[in-house]
Amino acid sequence: MNPFTPYGFPRGLHAEWTKFRTSRGWVLAMAASVLVTVSLGLLIAGGARTTCVTGKGEGPCPAPLVGPDGTAVRDKYYFVHQPLKGNGSITARVSDMTGQIRLPDAVPGVRNVTEGVVPWAKAGLLVRQSLKQGTPYAAVMLTGDHGVRMQYNYTHDVAGGPHNGPQWLRLTRSGDTISGYESDDGKTWTEVSTVKLTGLPETVEIGLFATSPGALWDMAQAFAQATATFDQITLQGANGLWRRDDVGVSMESDGKTPHHPGGAVESGDKFIVTGGGDIGPATVEGGLRADLMLIGGAVGLIPVLVVAVTFFTTEHRRGLIRTGPPAEPRPARLLAAKAVVVGAVAFVAGLVTSGVVIPVGLAMLRANQNPIQPITLGTELRVIVGYAALTAAAAVLALGLAALVKRGIVAIGLTIALIVVPYLLAAAGLVPWLLMITPAAGFAITQSVPTFAHVDVGPSLLGGYYPLPPWAGLAVTCGYAAIALGAAIAVRHRKAPR
Repeated sequence: MNPFTPYGFPRGLHAEWTKFRTSRGWVLAMAASVLVTVSLGLLIAGGARTTCVTGKGEGPCPAPLVGPDGTAVRDKYYFVHQPLKGNGSITARVSDMTGQIRLPDAVPGVRNVTEGVVPWAKAGLLVRQSLKQGTPYAAVMLTGDHGVRMQYNYTHDVAGGPHNGPQWLRLTRSGDTISGYESDDGKTWTEVSTVKLTGLPETVEIGLFATSPGALWDMAQAFAQATATFDQITLQGANGLWRRDDVGVSMESDGKTPHHPGGAVESGDKFIVTGGGDIGPATVEGGLRADLMLIGGAVGLIPVLVVAVTFFTTEHRRGLIRTGPPAEPRPARLLAAKAVVVGAVAFVAGLVTSGVVIPVGLAMLRANQNPIQPITLGTELRVIVGYAALTAAAAVLALGLAALVKRGIVAIGLTIALIVVPYLLAAAGLVPWLLMITPAAGFAITQSVPTFAHVDVGPSLLGGYYPLPPWAGLAVTCGYAAIALGAAIAVRHRKAPR
């Protein structure tokens, strides 16, 4: 019989939808899923109070600094520079790079600071539109543990050679075009990258810089600085006096004392430059993220998983899922119809959940004067619709597993172990790699702030860490759902009498 005849799949689909909507228990469970996730999200939003200590005292934190493309950025470094009018270049050798890192205190209350550099400590050559934070720039640099890099406009990073020792660097400007080069001996040069900074003014600032993000421990950043020695410095197109600026330095509570200041020492033809901070995307420091509103999503999925499992096992236990007369759908078609119904209902429930908690939660955060990570309309829609798709995929996976194991309590436990438990462990900073290989990978679709390869973050969902990109993570969950449902349909089709 053709599955698309009035007595085949469409009729079975209508019958399954009627069963679902007339069951008060299933409907209430879906409503409970929405209520749990929305309540937890709004509880977080309503309780968030972010304060900062500045030179003016303690108060609301400022809005995040935004780069040229609207991303929240950090822009703090020590800069020894000159104005460059028109085209020109700067060449220098980074002959040494050291630093200081704060480690966990060995003795409570006694700071444990040791010598060393963090992997993304940076020292090199920089050209930028102006000293105003957040303005376009390009830089070629030596890093603590990632070799030579060329970075520009905060979010872009190009790898050069894997050098960690002394290295010659060169940065050239021709109109809006900036090129970065590296050399082992100052004679033979290799281009790292060429970029275009649209709208550069005729006069830019060019020079030497050093900076270092904090050391990561206990899911937080602690103090770190980088100190670089520059020699063999030559300039073309600029021949003024060197200027020195600790760009982005913050003040202690007295409003006068710099907090972890940088500095520069000139010795003959050398500059020893010390700086702390970073020039790059701001992840944790950029404000509260929209995806925090869905932090209760894993718990909210539990009622959905229970509904999906019982949607199959209730009838299976009663012996209603069997091959009926020709006018009724066969078991495989019946299972497919159930999957469509439970997946559609779960999608709607997820859409209502995220469609309420994201915009309302963000509005509450703003009302409480919390800094919020910038989010585009496209990203917000992807998070909202993506969570709905994740909810649907999880429901279909639960249904497929129920059809395979045929025992409701086992299927419920299995789906919770595959989806909810890995998420909760990752939220606690434990075994984050489970979000790559389990169906919980789909939570990556809710990521509202990208993970950048040139910014280290703690391996915790609370810090915004997801091991997979958004759509790749959702694809993993959908793959599990498709395999489980496909296997269940194949088994039932094979057992059905011809």
